[in-house]
Amino acid sequence: MLAAEFRPIIAPAAIIVIAALALWLGPALPPSLAGLKEFGAYFVLLAGAGVSLWFNRGRAFVAAGSLLLAYAGYDYALGLGADSFAARAVYTAAVLLVPLNILVALLMPERGVSYHGDHRWLFIVAGEILLVAWIASSGRSALSGAAWQEMLGHWLLRSPPAPLMGRVLFAAAFAAAVWRAWPPHVAKQGGPVSPIAVGQAGALAAFFIACEWARNQAAFGVFTAAAGAILMVAMLQESHRLAFNDELTGLPGRRALQEAMAGLGPHYVLAMADVDHFKSFNDTHGHDVGDQVLKLVAARLARVAGGGRAFRYGGEEFTVLFPHAHLEDALPHLEEIRASVEAYRMAVRSEERPKDKELGAKLRAMGEEEARALEKTLSVTISIGAAAPGGGAATPALVLKAADEALYRAKRGGRNRLSR
Repeated sequence: MLAAEFRPIIAPAAIIVIAALALWLGPALPPSLAGLKEFGAYFVLLAGAGVSLWFNRGRAFVAAGSLLLAYAGYDYALGLGADSFAARAVYTAAVLLVPLNILVALLMPERGVSYHGDHRWLFIVAGEILLVAWIASSGRSALSGAAWQEMLGHWLLRSPPAPLMGRVLFAAAFAAAVWRAWPPHVAKQGGPVSPIAVGQAGALAAFFIACEWARNQAAFGVFTAAAGAILMVAMLQESHRLAFNDELTGLPGRRALQEAMAGLGPHYVLAMADVDHFKSFNDTHGHDVGDQVLKLVAARLARVAGGGRAFRYGGEEFTVLFPHAHLEDALPHLEEIRASVEAYRMAVRSEERPKDKELGAKLRAMGEEEARALEKTLSVTISIGAAAPGGGAATPALVLKAADEALYRAKRGGRNRLSR
């Protein structure tokens, strides 16, 4: 099975393959559908820009908007002649500006399409459009002059296919997108892999293919549309992830639990787990430590054996579902998780521990005992209640309620225990 962090790659790769097969194997469209060749890409790119605007995704909007403007500009310039200077100028601008815009967006923090009414990006886009129009009209008026024609003849900008400068920008933007999506980097930032970051890398790859085949207008349109489709699918995947997964712990959330419960058969086990004395962790050590406690418990619950699946129910409560299992079969696995959490010791920075890195390094060099003296360890425990269908619990909702009642029996019994 493909690791979860690499699953977002499937959709972009599939879209690129489908685009290539459609271009290679697809028959000529009938006259009634001939307009799709030209307007199909417009529809996909406009939809991508609209979805990014609706979801307030700034980086995706920059990518979709840049692709839309590049396609529209090149389509218009081709009407002036495929071998005209205007077509070459617009093509070169698209190859340079699309990856440049995406690169800048990737290097900046995600703040949505409109950040406190800041619309400076509109002036940047307008400036780019005016600059490209000015260059494309080179030699047609005294205002535009003819210097741009000589400049685009430079070996760094010579095209097509994609000029060397464009390839460098594509490589830089692609590397930035991969860095944003790379699992070790994402794990260091404390979050799951974002499908949008993967989608931006895929969109760059698709548009690079389009630029390499720009002489073939159909290929340019198909792969540019594929880039827009990749962005749109990535945003839908991201929306689904945020709706069904808990951002803090990475576990599926309550909505995912409700969907899983809807498809259960006659035999299953539901367990409710709660972090003991969680409020005191927040009150004594702060919410940052409380978040670390939740991550610790979630990581242990995610490893549950016996076919169990863990969910973040809400607050400090978690749910474990064992589909197709009997209660006696699930209890040993739940007890193993409870014992695993109890045995773990979580290190917490003491108030006396120096925050200065150099001073901290000197103290560590003095000896491990001195360094350990400046750290506190916390012991975390959980209480678990489990239930299965039977008696008055005939539906998953009633079984979950029975598990919650068993959890409170464990709490009243002294905590750090499993009850049924």
